[in-house]
Amino acid sequence: MVTKKPSIVIIGAGMAGLTAANKLYSATGFKDSFELCVVEGGTRIGGRINTSEFGGDRIEMGATWIHGIGGSPVHKIAQEIHALESDQPWECMDGVSEEPSQPTTIAEGGFELNPSVVDPVTTLFKKLMAYAQGKLVGDSAAGCEGFEEIDYYTKFAAKALKVSSTSNGGQEKLSVGSFLRQGLDAYWVSKKDQEELKGYGNWSRKLLQDGIFAMHENTQRTYTSAGDLLTLDYSAESEYRMFPGDEITIAKGYLSIIESLASVLPPGLVQLGRKVTRIEWQPESDEVSGMENGSATATRPVKLHFCDGSNMLADHVIVTVSLGVLKAGIREDSGMFNPPLPSFKLEAISRLGYGVVNKLFLQVEGNDCNNFPYLQMVFHRPDSEFRHKKIPWWMRRTASLCPIYSNSSVLLSWFAGKEALELESLQDEEIINGVSTTISSFLPQPHKLVNSNSHELCNGTANRVGNSHGSEVKVTKILKSKWATDPLFLGSYSYVAVGSSGDDLDIMAEPLPKLSTCKSAGSPPLQILFAGEATHRTHYSTTHGAYFSGLREAIRLLQHYQCIGV
Repeated sequence: MVTKKPSIVIIGAGMAGLTAANKLYSATGFKDSFELCVVEGGTRIGGRINTSEFGGDRIEMGATWIHGIGGSPVHKIAQEIHALESDQPWECMDGVSEEPSQPTTIAEGGFELNPSVVDPVTTLFKKLMAYAQGKLVGDSAAGCEGFEEIDYYTKFAAKALKVSSTSNGGQEKLSVGSFLRQGLDAYWVSKKDQEELKGYGNWSRKLLQDGIFAMHENTQRTYTSAGDLLTLDYSAESEYRMFPGDEITIAKGYLSIIESLASVLPPGLVQLGRKVTRIEWQPESDEVSGMENGSATATRPVKLHFCDGSNMLADHVIVTVSLGVLKAGIREDSGMFNPPLPSFKLEAISRLGYGVVNKLFLQVEGNDCNNFPYLQMVFHRPDSEFRHKKIPWWMRRTASLCPIYSNSSVLLSWFAGKEALELESLQDEEIINGVSTTISSFLPQPHKLVNSNSHELCNGTANRVGNSHGSEVKVTKILKSKWATDPLFLGSYSYVAVGSSGDDLDIMAEPLPKLSTCKSAGSPPLQILFAGEATHRTHYSTTHGAYFSGLREAIRLLQHYQCIGV
């Protein structure tokens, strides 16, 4: 009798899945010793990487940034395949990242804010986040340039941590949102004698500072995918790791990385349009006869069922679907796993956070559409009597609206949480009207204040910024991402929610059955392996986290079969 080669099936052709497939297929002797296939439910490869075009520019509907080029495997691949240069314009090609050096900050009603009003609050927010991330603690801060300034802001952070921990029942239950707001409160106490600002309509100094702080909170929501920072765990922030160096975009598109990984795989190995509906596995050996078709599964312990009614047997399955799909898959009415996943895995999936972030691209035209500023928007609170009533609620937690590179006529705005979800349900015309109303409130007649006695008011003539930026601009077309309602993703990326921890990310990465269970129950080992950004403790939410996870699971299987050179 001919011995069957071990069969490995990877579910999902995104970064994690294709990295695993690339590593496995490239291993010495693998092609002769194993069967491998990648099944993808969608009609394209890439997963949450989806490069597209809009207005003649190359844009990213999903993953956008290489988060630090020092040590990033994504940057290394991009260099190797010469993907960092292109003749076609691309998103953020001039290096203007999420935080430009000279943004134009305008408060609702058209009041352009001098940097002397904005910068102290911006610095406070950045220092509080740096403190939460463990970057301003102890000796590490003492050697920093500008230590005295750091020390000044560290006072507020330390007080915020103390107050927040006490009121929230300990640091293990503390949220980033609560910590940030306590830091702002401490800052206000120290500034209680500041003179009031004049000439900003209904905006007081405190209202402006609150609005600027909220603007940065909203940016942080898009970074983390936590729709509400009160749900974002404080303790886990210091475990998250960033690569050093610049944050850049990929000239030839993020999809070029995916295509490079897939290029070593022979035609037909990746099967598109193959959506898995159920995964049957054998946590214990006595369950073999209880599975459908009984003896047919005896030699291969895992059986995949597809939406078209077909099925496939495998020895090992690497599951790389999103945390959102896993959350939906563990509901009682789902039956995605049969038998259900063990409780330790179910609980980790349930506790971890998974949010939605969407991007909105806008094509603008007009005499001065190529001079649109990098606009930071300071909104009144949603319940404020001073708010512009016609600005839709889903625009009010959007921090910025900016060209995708200098002089581009394509603008970009980021949305998170319930606003991002609402964006998906709106018609294009509703979005165009809502954004246009917002722009008209901020740009048609921002007030440049004349006051030679105060450095906090803009000097010069009362020229309206809108004459060069707003009044001539018309939104003609939009393109939006829709990650939450896409059944293959059901959201954007993971975060550590209050009540979960980095331990849950490690649990996500554990294969099934547990090796200890395999030995005692006699069930085949490594039937279901898990990869994807939500399975990496220190690089969750990133493409390089997904890359590392795919590599990890491929190596796990190669080592299991004692393949040489692993």
